[in-house]
Amino acid sequence: MTAAVSVSPPQKKKLPAGLPREWYETHNRRLKAMRLAIFLLDTGTYDAKRATNRKIRTMAARTGIHRPSNTTCRLVRGFIESHG
Repeated sequence: MTAAVSVSPPQKKKLPAGLPREWYETHNRRLKAMRLAIFLLDTGTYDAKRATNRKIRTMAARTGIHRPSNTTCRLVRGFIESHG
């Protein structure tokens, strides 16, 4: 018999204050793209060419992530390319 292990998510650190708004937008876009890329890789999409905007947006809807923009979709494909 195995014991149940409780895993808590890592503690979030506060973002540094005083940076331009563009920095925060880029940072959050990259985090979102990374989460989507991980979900796609976990479901077997290893080729960036197969990660269409439609497929990425469907994955976002399934996982409760807000609909990604075209720019975010390009970032997702970039992360998948760099994985392989």
